[in-house]
Amino acid sequence: MKGGTPPTPRIGIALGSGSARGWAHIGIIRELAEIGIQPHIVCGCSIGAIVGAAYVAGNLRRLEDWVRSLTRRELVRFFEINLSLDSFVAADRFRDFLRRYVSAEDLLIENLSKPFATVSTELETGREIWFTEGPVLHAVIASIALPGLFPPVRHQGRWLVDGGLVNPVPISLCHALGAERVIAVNLNGDIVGKHFRPAQPRSRSPSDQKSMLESFMDTIKEYSPHLLGNEKTRDHPPSLFEAIAGAINITQDRITRSRIAGDPPDILLNPRLSDIGLLEFHRGGEAIDEGRACVRRARSAIEHLLEDPDIA
Repeated sequence: MKGGTPPTPRIGIALGSGSARGWAHIGIIRELAEIGIQPHIVCGCSIGAIVGAAYVAGNLRRLEDWVRSLTRRELVRFFEINLSLDSFVAADRFRDFLRRYVSAEDLLIENLSKPFATVSTELETGREIWFTEGPVLHAVIASIALPGLFPPVRHQGRWLVDGGLVNPVPISLCHALGAERVIAVNLNGDIVGKHFRPAQPRSRSPSDQKSMLESFMDTIKEYSPHLLGNEKTRDHPPSLFEAIAGAINITQDRITRSRIAGDPPDILLNPRLSDIGLLEFHRGGEAIDEGRACVRRARSAIEHLLEDPDIA
């Protein structure tokens, strides 16, 4: 624009899937705000859908406070074994968490202050399903329905599961909603083989000591150590569950690489989170801090993105 300051491009942020590593999205959004970047468009997949929804609903600070206070003992209360064996997560308790820290039950995507969308996967066909309207919580739950942890979600006569199976970092969704610049967060960049590397010993706080409530978590850990951090030596053969997790990690990494190659973002953030296990949600403080650090490492590239007057 002659004789004036070029208009700021519409910034979209694509918050990727990655289970417990996804708390890093909170730190990334916080640090971007520190340097004056408030995304105009927010798209999320799986855990990215949770954080993105809390952000656009004005609940990010509340969510961050809860995440930083979460202990292993409190985490185990979210898990239960039901007779149908369709999931491990206590659905009622999880939905209550979403209502308290993410979004009101009746909040609609259409009524948010900025465009927001999530991605899910149709179980029967493998088609990618976008949620750009309707209840925020329904869009979030459909996006995070990771098989084994959550039951599939019924939507318009179709069964939906986790969006990370088809589009782990929804850059394409940001572009479809009108983003002219996209900042993408890839939580899968360094996860391949990560649970075959010996974990570093961590001290436990008094609140993390053994309790009856932790017996279920210990059971999961006994049969699938990759879920809560690996404590085996390199010479110990991988269990069946570790092999499955390794296969999932490889698949998600390859899907992410393929999607990014076909529709690259303007900025790709890769927080270093490979030591955080699939269900180590109680290590949220570490993930949030690394999210902030990741933005600081990329600050010059991010600022250059906004200074460039040419819209690709």
